[in-house]
Amino acid sequence: MIDSFAGRTVEMARRALSTHFGNGSIESAELDARILVGAALGLDLTGMIAAANRHLTSEEAARLENFARRRLDGEPVARILGTREFWGLPLKLSAATLVPRPDTETVVELALEMLRAAPRPHQPLRIADIGTGSGAILLALLSELPDAFGVGTDISEDALQTARSNAVGLKLVDRTGFVACDYAAALSGPFGLIVSNPPYIRSAEIAGLATEVSGHDPHAALDGGMDGLDAYRALIPQAARLLAPAGVLVVEVGQGQSADIEGFMTASGLTLPVPAKADLAGIRRAVVGRQLPP
Repeated sequence: MIDSFAGRTVEMARRALSTHFGNGSIESAELDARILVGAALGLDLTGMIAAANRHLTSEEAARLENFARRRLDGEPVARILGTREFWGLPLKLSAATLVPRPDTETVVELALEMLRAAPRPHQPLRIADIGTGSGAILLALLSELPDAFGVGTDISEDALQTARSNAVGLKLVDRTGFVACDYAAALSGPFGLIVSNPPYIRSAEIAGLATEVSGHDPHAALDGGMDGLDAYRALIPQAARLLAPAGVLVVEVGQGQSADIEGFMTASGLTLPVPAKADLAGIRRAVVGRQLPP
């Protein structure tokens, strides 16, 4: 039960909300409270400090109470706000997109490492992001590669609208294209780089995930089939056919899946130039395969 925030000062509301979240077993109680108070009042951290002794208006109190109930029901802060930062870029979210997570930045890191380790031909780099969702991986790469052009695919038209909106907001839309299709089925190569964060959770394990994920991320973006590997069986052979000579494919994988994914890559004729890259938790999170040079 959330007490009314009406009549409380900004600092009192923040403290009370942090306590509510802590009692609700939210690990990031203090941070979430600060972010949501700031969002409800339209204040950044400096503004919150300056307004610490100001009393909330009735509209602000009602907005904060709504945020608090949603968070206590397990809705992630990013869903409540409708935005999430990824690779330092602000991204809009929708019901059709995953919340981009820091683990996925490992894919961006490995892709950039592979590109910088090998000289590229003079023609502009073409990138494909398979199952682009909010466009997080594609737009992060384009922000680092000013001469590149990227295409994002998704089976969801709503997800593609979100990705396109993010490209517009980041002023990258002139270097992007978005295509509705199943994985890479509608694409024509060659691409120098293909990336993907496909669904890789085993179907039977989805219900046991944190409510923030199982109750709010789109099911289709999570469900990797009985063994979690269905998406890779489809997209890796497609991607291998679309890669330019010496082009690379980088995919995100779940815990314990890297060896299977490497097997799929070699079976599709790709070489494994470097070991899988671990995320900050030490999980082998990004796997890379390279098309043989001519």
